[in-house]
Amino acid sequence: MTEPSKVIHVRNVGLEIAEADLLQLIHPFGTVTKIVMLRAKNQALLQMNDMASAVSALQYYSTVQPSVRGRNVYLQFSSHQELTTADQSTQGRKTDQDSQPNRILLVTIHHMIYPITVEVLHQVFSPHGFVEKIVTFQKTAGFQALIQYQSRQSALQARTSLQGRNIYDGCCQLDIQFSNLNELQVNYNNDRSRDFTNPSLPTEQRGRSSQVGYGDAGSIYAIPPGSRGTCFFFSSFSAFGSSSRSLTFSFFPPFSVAFQMGNIAAIAASFGGGLPPGITGTNDRCTILATNLNTEKVDEDKLFNLFSLYGNIVRIKILKNKPDHALVQMAEGLQAELAAHFLKGAMLFGNKMEVNFSKYPNITPAPDAHEYANSSLNRFHNNAIKNYRYCCAPTKMIHLSSLPPEIAEDEVVAHVEEHGRVVNSKLYEVNGKKQALVQFENEEQSTEALVCKHATTLDRSVIRISFSQLQSI
Repeated sequence: MTEPSKVIHVRNVGLEIAEADLLQLIHPFGTVTKIVMLRAKNQALLQMNDMASAVSALQYYSTVQPSVRGRNVYLQFSSHQELTTADQSTQGRKTDQDSQPNRILLVTIHHMIYPITVEVLHQVFSPHGFVEKIVTFQKTAGFQALIQYQSRQSALQARTSLQGRNIYDGCCQLDIQFSNLNELQVNYNNDRSRDFTNPSLPTEQRGRSSQVGYGDAGSIYAIPPGSRGTCFFFSSFSAFGSSSRSLTFSFFPPFSVAFQMGNIAAIAASFGGGLPPGITGTNDRCTILATNLNTEKVDEDKLFNLFSLYGNIVRIKILKNKPDHALVQMAEGLQAELAAHFLKGAMLFGNKMEVNFSKYPNITPAPDAHEYANSSLNRFHNNAIKNYRYCCAPTKMIHLSSLPPEIAEDEVVAHVEEHGRVVNSKLYEVNGKKQALVQFENEEQSTEALVCKHATTLDRSVIRISFSQLQSI
């Protein structure tokens, strides 16, 4: 098996597959910082922002066959750890449009979950130069925009800086090419078109297209119901003095562009573009009832280790009058929904768990209710969106991280093998940190190892364990 790398090697890339297609395939897992198309070999190299993103992508596509434009493509780690400028320039990456830059950009937005208006685009592109005109429209390729700068240099700088980045965190990815148009004709100033050099243009009447031949983008994208956090609706924002809602825009270094808003879109992107079947994202019930538990072996901490895979835990209570029943209160309704979805029917200590929503909205603080809200072991305090990528039903493979730097593979195996027969194992490094994969004979054994050994100490290091979606090592 090739050692993990930030660079992903993609094979069977036909001539019909464009850079944007590959970016759309990979972007749910992180930012692609460089891409090299090896057309003569039907291959491509994509460099991720970090190794964890590349590992996530390959873990996911080891269980799901990726297909682009009807063609199966195959992903593996590249032998390259980094792509250099020389790599890009020697592989014939330039297209006809790249060789003829002008001041008008053609922008295609992939994986568009939140609405995109002229003002949103203006906020994204204006830092690179004076934007004269913007026209948006809907085509077969998806939602597109033409953006005209005052100078060709500004357009070139914008394309170089923004290509492949996201407008919102985890979605609305920019695919930018140079247009072959010489001048944009804008007839109306509204959410779909704008001439920033002529603010006196009228507002378009409903149902009419802002520019003949470009089509009408309309308002086909809505913010999902139940989105939590700070959400912004941009159609009321005006550059010409009308009242507006607060818009927060920031660049997250080194390679992402994001708006601070609700998490649903980014979480959906983490699952490959949409929430898992059966997950609505609108659930507001946070308390789960787990039943048919092994009363001799299950305690609150073991339940915490398992349920915290899907979200932060507030508190857990095992019922005195029904000791095979436990209440688990999650921090958010979506997290409770994920836990109930992935753990229903899971085997734990010889018992098949039943996991359903409780009739109680929360667990009342009491001496017999264990508190976890402030626990440093909750997994979703930092990099929450990243952690959603690893949500899955129990698998035969566990992933161990935060391992001691001098640990040996046989020490890792010895730490967990009391819980079942270890079929295979692998110790490796990611960004100088030791990690390991351990494959058990079945899911019940790996689940037991996880609930018993997560957050235990191994050679003075508190280790972390989650399920891996890899099928084999």
